[in-house]
Amino acid sequence: MLTQKILDEYDPIKNKAYQLIDDEGKPLDKDWKPRLSNEEILKAYKDLLFERTADLMAVSYQRQGRMFTYPPNIGQEAIHIAAGIVTKEQDWLVTAFRELGAWLAKGVSLKELFLYFKGNEDGSRFEKANRVLPIAVPISSQLPHAAGLGYAINYNKEKDTAVFAYVGDGGTSEGDFHEALNFAAVWTAPVIFIIQNNQFAISVPLKMQTKSINLAIKGLAYNIPSLMVDGNDFFAMYEALSYAREQAVAGKGPFLIEAKTFRTGAHTTSDDPSKYRTQEEEEHWADKDPLKRLKGYILHKKIDDLKDEEELIKGFKKHIDSEFEAAENHPEYKVDDVFGYMYAELPDELRRQKNAYENFLRGVK
Repeated sequence: MLTQKILDEYDPIKNKAYQLIDDEGKPLDKDWKPRLSNEEILKAYKDLLFERTADLMAVSYQRQGRMFTYPPNIGQEAIHIAAGIVTKEQDWLVTAFRELGAWLAKGVSLKELFLYFKGNEDGSRFEKANRVLPIAVPISSQLPHAAGLGYAINYNKEKDTAVFAYVGDGGTSEGDFHEALNFAAVWTAPVIFIIQNNQFAISVPLKMQTKSINLAIKGLAYNIPSLMVDGNDFFAMYEALSYAREQAVAGKGPFLIEAKTFRTGAHTTSDDPSKYRTQEEEEHWADKDPLKRLKGYILHKKIDDLKDEEELIKGFKKHIDSEFEAAENHPEYKVDDVFGYMYAELPDELRRQKNAYENFLRGVK
């Protein structure tokens, strides 16, 4: 269990990542025991496996020309699954665009996510998901909203409610990141900022983005408790996120977590990572794969033999395919829905754009 003493030991200035299991899934401390039951750990593994299966299939759908540009999540799933366990129904989820497992845990459907990446705005409705902001592609633009939501929670005197806000390492170079941290700290807002440091901002490596020794240290300037965590260690992420939420809802303000991970896939399906990173880097991080490590823990502790994994994946694939087919059969997004509800009277420029798009749909040049 994370404590203030451990936080002091892992002060970002010491540049040491909080970690509980090694690359094979074995506990670093023989006396450590997880706060989760064996059943909860096994479910977390299956959720992680489901996220990976859905992610790989999403890339396949895109390669088949059935979906537009998609940002793979592979390699970062432990962050999402751990957060999904910690996040409660009344909490707010504020994401960027690479948080598949966190969305699913909050109640967003795969069909909605597939619709979104097919270019249909109905995919942003999140009909059965409570308190989830739309996907935010502009980098860090979602973070000031997270700070504002935290302010509103305090203003409305809501109890046991927090905001989980995600950003990538590249987002820490944006002004919105620093403004959000500053306001959240000033307002003592219950916001948990999660930096998914996957080592690259598209093609720009971390060492070219900042001279800071790590990203967690950036929270200290705003007097925000901050922790660098092994983001591929499911248990370390669970402990860090649990502690952060406990502190936030207790009125102690925001918390910053840097989750060190690796984007195993491309930045998006329009990207070729071989242009800017080496095979050695990929092999190094493959040894730290979050699915492999959690599986190693389960086998080491004899929680389950996982012999039904192939059958499990077959069932996952059937469900994922059915969700994608539902998205493909969803009605096309109406042109009027794009243009018709922002202004009482459509401005000339939007009228021109609408006419141009309607001509495009009719094949008129």
